[in-house]
Amino acid sequence: QVQLVESGGRSVQAGASLRLACVGSGRGVGRFAMGWFRQALGKDRELVAATNYLGAARYNHGAVKGRFTISRDNARDNARTTLYLQMDSLKSEDTAMYYCAASPSITMVTSMNEYEYWGQGTQVTVSS
Repeated sequence: QVQLVESGGRSVQAGASLRLACVGSGRGVGRFAMGWFRQALGKDRELVAATNYLGAARYNHGAVKGRFTISRDNARDNARTTLYLQMDSLKSEDTAMYYCAASPSITMVTSMNEYEYWGQGTQVTVSS
């Protein structure tokens, strides 16, 4: 069983930076595809960024426009991984609940429906 626990969300002013973290634990999680999603109040959940186990990344450029960076740090035994989302130049439209997700795939996964494991979310609020 894979568990994902996010942290790092809080209230900030526009223009600030935040780094979210997601600790994933479970057998083989270090070789899973992972991603960050967000859901604003009243809106659908959307992909922010995704990465494969090697750290290659893909972004929803329409949403983050080069301001966010996804990265990960895998434990040697692949039973633990930490996924990060560095968010710079935050805007009020970035306000949302941010979720970490994992899929037992060695290739990149960008479709929400292909993710099997989800964290509980961490709230980011950006005030202008």
